[in-house]
This record gives sequence, structure tokens and C-alpha cells, in this order.
Amino acid sequence: MTTRRERANAIRALAMDGVQAANSGHPGMPMGMADIAEVLWGDFLHHNPSNPHWINRDRFVLSNGHGSMLQYALLHLSGYDLPISELKHFRQLNSRTPGHPEWHITPGIETTTGPLGQGLANSVGFALAEKLLAEQFNRPGHDIIDHHTYVFVGDGCLMEGISHEVASLAGTWKLGKLVAVYDDNGISIDGEVHEWFTDDTQKRFEAYGWNVVMGDDGKPVDGHDADAIKKALGRATSQNEKPSLVICKTIIGFGSPNKEGKEASHGAALGVDEIKLTREKLGWNYGPFEIPKEIYDAWDAKKAGGEAEKAWNDKFAAYEKAHPDLAADLKRRVAGELPANWQETAKAFVARMQSEGPAVASRKASQMSLDAFGPVLPELLGGSADLAPSNLTIWKGARSVTGPVGNYVHYGVREFGMSAIANGLALHGGFIPYDATFLTFSDYARNAVRMSALIPAHVIHVYTHDSIGLGEDGPTHQPVEHLGSLRLIPNNRVWRPADAVESAVAWKVAIERKVVTHDKHATGGPSCLVFSRQTLKHNARTDEQVANIEKGGYVLVEPDNFSEKNAKSAVIVATGSEVGLAVEAAASLNSNGYAVRVVSMPCTEAFDAQPVEYREGVLPSWCRARVAVEAASVDFWAKYVGLDGKTIGMTTYGASAPIEKLYEHFGITTTAVIDAVKSVVR
Repeated sequence: MTTRRERANAIRALAMDGVQAANSGHPGMPMGMADIAEVLWGDFLHHNPSNPHWINRDRFVLSNGHGSMLQYALLHLSGYDLPISELKHFRQLNSRTPGHPEWHITPGIETTTGPLGQGLANSVGFALAEKLLAEQFNRPGHDIIDHHTYVFVGDGCLMEGISHEVASLAGTWKLGKLVAVYDDNGISIDGEVHEWFTDDTQKRFEAYGWNVVMGDDGKPVDGHDADAIKKALGRATSQNEKPSLVICKTIIGFGSPNKEGKEASHGAALGVDEIKLTREKLGWNYGPFEIPKEIYDAWDAKKAGGEAEKAWNDKFAAYEKAHPDLAADLKRRVAGELPANWQETAKAFVARMQSEGPAVASRKASQMSLDAFGPVLPELLGGSADLAPSNLTIWKGARSVTGPVGNYVHYGVREFGMSAIANGLALHGGFIPYDATFLTFSDYARNAVRMSALIPAHVIHVYTHDSIGLGEDGPTHQPVEHLGSLRLIPNNRVWRPADAVESAVAWKVAIERKVVTHDKHATGGPSCLVFSRQTLKHNARTDEQVANIEKGGYVLVEPDNFSEKNAKSAVIVATGSEVGLAVEAAASLNSNGYAVRVVSMPCTEAFDAQPVEYREGVLPSWCRARVAVEAASVDFWAKYVGLDGKTIGMTTYGASAPIEKLYEHFGITTTAVIDAVKSVVR
């Protein structure tokens, strides 16, 4: 019979050994939180190591992800497909134990937590997803969605500004099945945090509307007293009215004779000699990576997890019999499959936009797309950072999540928190989330957008007011470098449509960009849909041209005399509102003896992913007379126009003035495009 401390010491030993083998990592936090983790995983967490994807499992997130050996030890000991060989290769190339937890790499990892605080934000998304799915699918006598989200957080997580944004929302939304455990060890990389972190965390979270759990004496829970930890977690999970924060006082590097309680144990291996002394102090008489069978047996959660899932499967079978349509829809959504009528609906709407040819701002075209697609996509969960009337992200069937069975989230002015919560919503399953703000404010959200792409998560980030075309608000609100910045994020697809047709296609492909995992790899991910404030003209197209929009770039205007033999052949590449300028310029030039092709390129990433034959057909290498036009930073377009080409765009910040004055002032005009083409045709 093993003791709790022995089971916790197994975590400590694996953490010490893994970090030492890599000579890199953070042993202190896993050693300090081992007792808390043992109680949570042994007495509270409902999960099945044999099926990490069971929909009604509790979610566990390590927001202080630098202590990743804690989670790897827990997964290994409890029976997940994470053998000891992987722990021995901690932080090594192609291992399943990277430096910070990564969702598609390691079985049992719920989200990729790197930058501090975002794991907490993702957890708010998990808890919100659970609450909304329960509202949508549970019926009297059939509580099939009923699970908790547990998240470990450290001082760094709570210092990051994102923690304020998401904790405030969690309290407002009354996410009673969210339980955060705060590792109050008082140490960060620079030393003792009391010199730079003096917040009253208890009062802060109470002010947010959280249930803050302290010890019986009113002080933080002793993070090394299993009975006290169990009692505190019991208080947190016994109520569902408020999210809970359990504040635990721990000793970082617990058990290390010379380094516990010090920053020396935070971010570096303890050293062979110190590990030997720590083993002696803990009474751990086993070699590196050696775990005795009786401790493995005590940790093994496969039997209990299998029984818990089987009991749920039996409940679901009864639910399926009583509510077959709801059960089928839940299974479809959890699998990430789109409705049977999706393709028909999307194709019909795109065709309608091409037929009707509305001249509208692309943000309005976006709302029209939502009106068309929303009714057939119950999994679509929208939201905006206090800009819904400007972003036009509320569609006819939108209902606030503050009411029953809602599908639209009012995030308030919290762009970073909003985007990171959306990542959690996507990872939970059952939803395709979209969020929205002005393009210039994507700077506030950018790290969460980067995580969307890195995870990857099926999130749609909507950005409106996409250029100096927003007018009088001036340079603080006029994005210049933002399109290029977002395009630089690997696996992120940025769409800047030219009219209602391209807007509809952008929404279609973003909705379809499902994430699929392949062993350690994943495909799919986020999309950024970038829309205008100003009205955009409709562009006539053939059916073939409409079909080619999905490829990211296509020939929109083609003169009969465009050929390698014609010395006056040229290509204009444009996006968004500037496609209209390109079309006007080409019409003028072509009527005066030139042969100018116009390429609309709403998504450079999608275009770059096409076969070389297609790309060559759109941008032939023989035609070096190229001009790009986009009301954004000009530097991005060098890869498409080359050294011999020119780009019409922005080289400075914008200014406050009416739109027509701004385009003229900054030289983004039909005349400027014509002159640029003439200068490159030789």
C-alpha cells in the first residue's frame, strides 16, 4: 500500500530526472505542486487514459506550462500512451515531451500552453463551452454534458494582463465548473516576487465574482498537506454558481535540501549531486526514471477511467433513444463534421452573391454571409470585443450567451482574452468560434492568434476597418503593418476579400478549415477574415473564376493579347478594396494598347499552397512587369512583384481625413497604378 507522499514523490523524481537528462527545464514547480496534483488526479479528475478524447472528461490545463514535467509525469503514471522513454527524451527533437505542453504532440494534453496566462484563458473557453453545450443538449433526466475544467496557475499567469480580462469574464459568466489552483510559491525567475507582485489575490478574485477557497485558518491552503488540499478542492467542486480559485501555499523545489524555496530550482536542472541529496531527503530509494510497480499500480487510472466512460456511454445510449436528433447532432459536432446540407447552402449563397452583385462594404457582406450560413451551423459561436455594431458580427439568429441557449458572446473590450478564450472553445469541441475587432486592434490579440496557428485551433478571427479607408478616426485606428504581420504567422490564413462574392467564399473556406491530427502533426487551423468599412464594387466573374477564389489568387481580368510575345504585357496584383483600382487601371491601359492582367489575391497563404503549375498560370514567371496595390505596408509584396516590379501602398502611418482625401494624399489611386504599370513595362 503506497502513501500519498510516495505517489507525489514519484512526480518529483520524474521531474528532477527529466530536467536533468535534458539539462534544461523547470523542476521547481512540479516538485512544489506534486502533492496538489496527486490529490486532484487521484480523487477528483474524471478522465480515461485509454481514450483521451472522451467528450465528457474533465479538462486539466497547466497554464504555468514551463513546469511541463509535472503534466508528463501525471500522464505517464496514470496510464496514457506516454512511455518512460519519452520522459527520458524530455525537450529533445521529435519527442512527445516538448518544453511546454503541446496539444497535438502529447496524448492527454488539452491545449498548447506556452505564454503565461493563456492556459487560464483557454480554460475559461473550455468551461464556457461546457456550459453552453449543456444548455443546448442536456434535457431533464439526461445530463450528458457535465464536467469540470481544472487549471493550475502560477504567479506569472496572474501577473499577465490577460488573467484580468478572462477572470473578469469567468466571474460574469458564472462558470461554476471552472476550478483554478494558484501555486503561491512566491518565486519567479528573478527571485522573490514580493518586490514586484503585491496584489491581494484573494480580494482581486472575489471582486471578479469568484469563489475563493482558503484554508480553515483563513490563510492559503497548505499545498503539501493532502487532507487540506482535498478539503479545499471539495469546497470548490461542491458548488456550481461561481468559478473557484483555490489558493495554495507551496515550496518551490520541495525536497531539495539546498534549492527548495529558491529561484535556483525554478528554471534549471538541480544537478546530479543535489538530486542525490533530494532523493535521500524524500526517502526515494530508486534510480533515475525508476518507478516501482506498486506506485504504478496505485497511479493507474485506466480501469476507473474506462468504467467512468462506460457509465457515461450507457447514459448517452438512453439519451440517444429519448432524443435521437439531439444525440446525432452532438456526435456530428464533436467529430467536427459539418451538416449534410452545408455544401449545398454555401454553394447556393456564393452563386447568389455572384448573380445579385451587391455593392456593399465587405464587413456588410460578411454579415450577409453569417445570415446565410448561421441557420445551418448551430456550432457557430460568435463574439466581438465591444464592436458588434461596427464589425457587423451579429446576425439575424444571434442570441447573447447571457440568456438561455445563446450563441453570441459579448466579450467587452478584451481583445487578447477574447481570442485566447476562442482557442479554448475550439479545442473543447462542439463549436466553431469566431471573434471580432478592428484590424488595428489585432495587435492586442496577436499572441493568441499566433497560438491559434501553433496549436492549431479552428478559430475564425474577424477584423474590420481594414485600412486607411476607415477615414476620420486617423492613424491610431488605421492599420498599416497589420496585414503583413498576420501573414507572417505560419499556418495562419489571412483573407482580404474584394467584394461580396469573395467575402462569402472566405467565410466558407474558413468554416471548412477543420483541424485534423496525424500522429505528431496537425493540419487546418485559424483564419483571419479582414473586411472593409467602405463600400466595394461588385466584380463580374465566370463560374471558373468563382471556383478559383478558394485557391487564394486567380485571374480576374484577362485581355486577349496578354502573352509572352507582347512586350506590353503586365500583371497587377491587388486585394480587397484596391482590386477595384486595379480593374479600373487595367481597363484604361488595355484600351491604350497594353495587355494588363488583373490578379485578385484575397489569401496569399492559400495561393502559395497551390501546385506550382497553377501559380505559374496566374503569375507567369516570364512576365516580370508586375505591380501590386494594397492600402497597407508595401514591403510584403516584394515576393510577388520581384525586383523589377512596384508596389502601391503605405510607407508611413495614415492620417485623419475623409476616405477619398486619404487615398489621394497617399497616392493609392487609379492614376498611380497606371503610372506604375507604365514604368515597369519595358
